[in-house]
Amino acid sequence: MSQLLSTSLGPVRLIGENATPIWGMPNAERNRRMAESAAKNGRRLANGHELLFNLTYAFDPLLLTLALEAPGTLFTWGEAPIVGQVAQGADPLRAPHIIDLSDGRRLYNRQLRKLEQPMVRELTPASRREIERRSYFGAYKGVTDLLTKYLWPELALVLTRIAAQLRMTPNMVSVIGVSLCLLATFLFAKGLYWTGFLSGFIFMVLDTVDGKLARCTITSSKWGNVIDHGVDLVHPPFWWYFWGTGLAYWGLQLPGTTFAFVMTAVVAGYVLQRLIEGMFLKDFKMDIHVWRRFDSQFRLITARRNPNMVILFVALLFGRPDIGLVALAWWTIISLIVHAVRLAQAYGQARSGRPIVSWMDEAEGQA
Repeated sequence: MSQLLSTSLGPVRLIGENATPIWGMPNAERNRRMAESAAKNGRRLANGHELLFNLTYAFDPLLLTLALEAPGTLFTWGEAPIVGQVAQGADPLRAPHIIDLSDGRRLYNRQLRKLEQPMVRELTPASRREIERRSYFGAYKGVTDLLTKYLWPELALVLTRIAAQLRMTPNMVSVIGVSLCLLATFLFAKGLYWTGFLSGFIFMVLDTVDGKLARCTITSSKWGNVIDHGVDLVHPPFWWYFWGTGLAYWGLQLPGTTFAFVMTAVVAGYVLQRLIEGMFLKDFKMDIHVWRRFDSQFRLITARRNPNMVILFVALLFGRPDIGLVALAWWTIISLIVHAVRLAQAYGQARSGRPIVSWMDEAEGQA
């Protein structure tokens, strides 16, 4: 059985039937959303081609991205077609580029900065929760900080499932998170660090949930991305500043010159590190943290919000939030130096005629 849909992307053919829902929606609706989302991102089908989805299976959205990049490509699992951009009306298994994923091959996901075997599973009532789990973890960036990678994925999975069941949109989650972010800023300014930490912790978890909810339910939006990434980019220096002013309530305020040094280090260091990352992305068309394995490992602890909060948390356990802020400043300086050195090394390598290639691209080529 097959059904032909008209979408903004172009003709979409659904083959098979499946009544098992995934993330609170029929598989056909999820596939339709993926097609519409691709169209919003400027994708189009090649002339004379249609997009094919097999409703029997759930799969990693990366496969759709790759199929849209190469007309005539069909991903299969053994003899079963999964997803592909194939000639209209033709037998999909006669597509010129058939890639059988049952051989366990790994593919590099540039958007999420990871190299892994993409998920392909038959969607049944028995496999639904495991598929949702795998699609959730599949939406995680492979290169990120240690808290996002190791501490709260399971908690965020529970919250993502609850949000999906409640039919919450990612923007709803973002609004709750932003409110908690502002509350944490106020509490830090008043020296209420533990309460501020609780508010900030929930915000940081929700900062993961909104993105995962958007990817799993295919409900991302332009303004949602602007709000999410805009808040992520802007708020950390305000947290560190008001953490510093809140020290007065503990009788631990820093001397004027020390406070000025700390604020200069954390703000200028943060901005300069972001600029270095932007320069690397602009000149080498990749994130600096996926160049070499060292860069990916250093991303776990580099001076971003989450690792910095670990520093402040440890200092707070010992009753010295002032020392925590000074340590945060020095860690920001060290992280800035590391990034500056790596950028200089990349430019030097490029000038010598050697290409700048991600270690993940190299690993994919060797697979």
